[in-house]
Amino acid sequence: MKYIEVVAPQGSADTIRAIAESVKAYDIRLGEVGDDGLQQMRLLVGDSALQKTLDNLQSVLGGTAEARIVVLEIETSLPRSRDDDRHDAPSAVIRESLYDDVARSSRFDRNYLLLVVLSTVVAAIGLIENNVTVVVGAMVIAPLLGPNLALSLGAALGDIDLVKEAVKSLVVGILLAVAIAFLAGFFWPGSASPNTELMSRTLVGIDAVVLALASGAAAALSLTTGLSSVLVGVMVAAALLPPAVTIGIMLSQGSWHFALSAAVLLAVNIAALNLASKVVFLAKGIGPRTWVEKEKVKHSMAVYLLSWVLLLLVVVFFMILPQSLTH
Repeated sequence: MKYIEVVAPQGSADTIRAIAESVKAYDIRLGEVGDDGLQQMRLLVGDSALQKTLDNLQSVLGGTAEARIVVLEIETSLPRSRDDDRHDAPSAVIRESLYDDVARSSRFDRNYLLLVVLSTVVAAIGLIENNVTVVVGAMVIAPLLGPNLALSLGAALGDIDLVKEAVKSLVVGILLAVAIAFLAGFFWPGSASPNTELMSRTLVGIDAVVLALASGAAAALSLTTGLSSVLVGVMVAAALLPPAVTIGIMLSQGSWHFALSAAVLLAVNIAALNLASKVVFLAKGIGPRTWVEKEKVKHSMAVYLLSWVLLLLVVVFFMILPQSLTH
């Protein structure tokens, strides 16, 4: 269950009470009216009714500048009821909370750039020294995962500003990682010697496509269901940073062919991750709130999905082509 606290003009009380009845709220309490004419109202609703309640409240109070809606977490509730034991209720993660989490992880600021620099340094050392433990440590930091999820969510919601911010963070993050890795490969002793960790990031196959699709789906699912602990595994499986770092190291050694292979692997991961996460957002019903916004998003949603599918098909084609020519 969740508490929804509403501060709105006194005249909204009957409307909010009607909303509470329509969503079968467990309880509604009306507070006193303040000197400013605003009244505090609190609704106790189940997880399955949370998003619908918020959408209804925003539709009613959206034009009221003084109105405020706050969602409060409930640690536990006593005595327990049969409703508490239901396992078929939809996810409690609401659109607004999901948006805040994803937007925060993709924000282009000093902290994001610093995370990219630090994780790139860690990944470069791990790849050059052929130390898988260090490489995994860089994967867990995973600063490039946030912008990809924000890109999918922004497209699902039709939020152009979020999409622009995600693209900027992703492009700058990749370029910064490649540049730092190039310097590391140029100056670090022993970086010219190919090893298992480096070469594994230049091998692109169908398994990489399946892995990236599964990782993207798991990432989106973990966000929409509130299972944030799953993200740690996704960060390792998605592996966006090591291919970018491999590009820089291979370029510093003049190994253009291996650098291109690592770039293809990075493109596969990005395309598959975005495609899978977008499909999960659609399946979970993550979209705009109003009917008008939903109609506007339909076209862009189709273009978004088609673009990633075509990119993935092109990359897979170029993966299969060399193998068919050798035979």
